[in-house]
Amino acid sequence: MTTLKCMIGVLTLASATHALADITVYQGERFRGRAVTTGGQLRDLQGTPFGTRARSIVVYNGNWEVCDRPGFGGNCVLLQAGSYDSVDQMGLDHGIASARGVRRHSQYRVVPPPLALPTYEYRQRPRERIYEARVLSVRAVVGPPEQRCWVEREQVVEREAPSGKGALAGAIIGGILGHQIGDGNDAGTVGGAVAGAAIGANVGRGTSVYEQDVQRCADLPPGPPDYWDVTYNFRGQEHHAQMTAPPGRTVQVNSQGEPRT
Repeated sequence: MTTLKCMIGVLTLASATHALADITVYQGERFRGRAVTTGGQLRDLQGTPFGTRARSIVVYNGNWEVCDRPGFGGNCVLLQAGSYDSVDQMGLDHGIASARGVRRHSQYRVVPPPLALPTYEYRQRPRERIYEARVLSVRAVVGPPEQRCWVEREQVVEREAPSGKGALAGAIIGGILGHQIGDGNDAGTVGGAVAGAAIGANVGRGTSVYEQDVQRCADLPPGPPDYWDVTYNFRGQEHHAQMTAPPGRTVQVNSQGEPRT
């Protein structure tokens, strides 16, 4: 009789453990997209209204076997209580297709649980009823433009200033030549002096060429939006939310009108 009572007690404890072993699976990574919460088993997510495999999961209680094939086939791992924002590092090549509560001594590889539950504000809570709210407006919010700077190597050519001594010497020589060519008349002397001064000014005028680093900058246009400011109507009341992706014509909300994505 005592043995029978013990067996009943063990079975009751196991049933209670499984009953508390709630999970929520999400269509996208980081607890986004459609969600399904259950305390039982999911044999084939693709065969339910969910319609696809899950990419993230929250385990609230107990231990859960999750697999990337329907009917608990393919690659399977054991998850403990915690929030897993992506299944990519679990070896589940196709996401989560099936899940069920199991005992701790399962034959499958145990994935270490995350350190803490997610603080993601918009994730669906267990057994939370979801409604569709009509989107009124969507505004993309982008950051300020950025500036990109770089350093180029540039060649610089410098000419020395005209030499006063060269101009004076050229004027004297030009004047003498102009006087001789002009048969001694004053006009020829003056013209020769002017021309000689111009030529003499460039005599000895050197040119230096060197390279130097020059910084150049250009303004870049703003990148993708930082977030989307969404206004929606639920039960006759306007609500606002900031979302990391643009919504469709409706958004999912709970009974208080709080977003659930």
